[in-house]
Amino acid sequence: MVLPVGGGVGPVRTSASARVSLPGTPLAASAARRFVRAALADWAALEVPAADRITDQVADEAVLLVSELVTNAVVHAGTAVEVSCALDVSDREGEPPSLVVEVTDRHPARAVRGDPPDPDEPPEFAGGHGLRLVAEIAESWGTTYRRATKSVWFQMAVAPTSPAAAGAGARGSAFMDAAVAVDAPDGGFGAGAVGEGLETVPEGLAASDGLGPVHEGRKEAVEIVAPAPGRVPVRRDPEWIQRGALSFLAEASDLLAGQFDEDMVTSLAGQLLVPRLADWCAIWLDSTTGPPRLARVWHASEGRIEGLRQVLEKEPPQVPPAHRGSAVEWPWPADPAAYGPGGAALACRLVAGGRTLGTLLLGRAGLVRMPAEVVGLVEDFNRRVALALASARRYTRQATISRVLQRGLLPSVIPRIPGVESAVVYEPTGDISAGGDFYDVFPAGDGRWCFVLGDVCGNGPEAAVVTGLVRPWLRLLAREGYGVGEVLDRLNQLLGEEAVEQAVEGAAEAVVAGMEAAEGVGVVELVDGGLIGGGLPAGGGVARFLSLLYGELEPLGDGQGVRCTLASAGHPLPLVLRPDGEVRTVAEPQILLGVVDDVTYECESFDLASGETLLCVTDGVTEHRSGDRQFDDEDGLAAAFALCAGLSARQVAERVRRAVDEFAAEPPDDDLAMLVLKVL
Repeated sequence: MVLPVGGGVGPVRTSASARVSLPGTPLAASAARRFVRAALADWAALEVPAADRITDQVADEAVLLVSELVTNAVVHAGTAVEVSCALDVSDREGEPPSLVVEVTDRHPARAVRGDPPDPDEPPEFAGGHGLRLVAEIAESWGTTYRRATKSVWFQMAVAPTSPAAAGAGARGSAFMDAAVAVDAPDGGFGAGAVGEGLETVPEGLAASDGLGPVHEGRKEAVEIVAPAPGRVPVRRDPEWIQRGALSFLAEASDLLAGQFDEDMVTSLAGQLLVPRLADWCAIWLDSTTGPPRLARVWHASEGRIEGLRQVLEKEPPQVPPAHRGSAVEWPWPADPAAYGPGGAALACRLVAGGRTLGTLLLGRAGLVRMPAEVVGLVEDFNRRVALALASARRYTRQATISRVLQRGLLPSVIPRIPGVESAVVYEPTGDISAGGDFYDVFPAGDGRWCFVLGDVCGNGPEAAVVTGLVRPWLRLLAREGYGVGEVLDRLNQLLGEEAVEQAVEGAAEAVVAGMEAAEGVGVVELVDGGLIGGGLPAGGGVARFLSLLYGELEPLGDGQGVRCTLASAGHPLPLVLRPDGEVRTVAEPQILLGVVDDVTYECESFDLASGETLLCVTDGVTEHRSGDRQFDDEDGLAAAFALCAGLSARQVAERVRRAVDEFAAEPPDDDLAMLVLKVL
């Protein structure tokens, strides 16, 4: 790879490279950031030469710059983009390896930025504000126009070239340090600088003698602890800093989105803040049953984390209630061994949906106060963390309720049927909604044993309520002496009664009200197609339709096997496996329960001899998809079952479950239940 000589890069040889094409959508910048990080991680794992010299600082800045360039390309060129990332070694003696990233769009005639040029801008910024990040951070950069494409590239050294540069690379993010940079008359930099050439005082900007305003109409300059003589604190252009802030917030949103564990949220928040915006941070989580819990402590110097935790546990911040989500200045703690030298600290309450969830505290050494741009950025970041915590807590609460419901709806143990070996597989699809599938095995008296495998249409609380009604009804009807067909007839009538519909709807709404009261929110949405608002299923109506496989077993005695009587109401038909591997289908398909009031269900009786196995499954098995195909297409279930001859009931269940797993790369998207009964 040879870059233009005008960009300051000589001939190079590539030791590693990666390339990706991205659509011209708002998600392109996020995908580009992930691509660069993945490429750097892969090179490190493969021990590519010089990959171990890419510091976290270089990686963070490369991700920031590629995000900016991809955003520019999508917004201003309006085309798909191609991102390439290469680790190059110069042929010139003494030049360090470099990281070169190139962003290419397909609109070569359009300028790099759509903003009109500012005649007062220095020449290197004539393309607009969008390239200031690249010009300030990259070692070199340039634009290449081809017949059909336009590319903007930048180069960054992957190893420090001097002690000063090495120290510069370890002091946090570019946009944070840019807000506290100090200019010196000789071109050098004092405390708070990030490297040579990073900050200059714009032409015509008159500096004051002290820490007051540096230009009429501009905000007050950032104060620095013990500024070096002759050095004047200055601010960068707020628009420049805002662009870097947007990239930071975008990355934070990507990482926090979809996190369902509050401790993981706090861990990610700490690692995002330190060292980009702060030298240390801590997060407390409020509890309804006790004092706030110090959930996360993070420090740029890992050796100080434990000492910092011990101090913070004794001094939790008490932010006044009036500051709801706003950052307030906080006194720098007095223990330098734990916190580091003096600096500025901020405290924020984590508030979402009108409820306080915790407190965020962070500090940056070397400042008298935080820059206004950083305060605003911390507040924006704080809101994202609070929303992620609220989502994680709601998810945890719903998952807990679901597990409690599920435990109450399924038998704790499967009783042993004389002369029959049994095995069960039960896997609901999600953590936050009770599954619609259920099973049961119970004695019905007079030597009869009943088995049930059912699937309620829907899931969540309303499906759980239907299951909670059906299981005891089945047991009651069976023990009253009703036959298989009569049990289904009466169960169908009960499901069609208006009182049952009202009971199901009322119970589901009560569960939702309990969730809302516990979480302090007005609306609960169950992610897996469950409740919206007041407790009704997302599709409307009440989920009281039911597919059911119900049967009885009567041991024949003297090793003669068992007599099986069963009926299927809208359920996948069961299969019987003979010891020689022959598989046959038993029972006839009939309509779902709860759909039609006036219907009579028929049952079928047959004998199961010693060594024969009965397999009953829900549609989560038969309808598991791989592309356009389902698992039971062309009798796929029977084919898998035929390979189980001679296996125990448990081994049959494991073998069929494994066949379902191997059928498709994706896991089943429906609840899965399986009941295996083998005559000994």
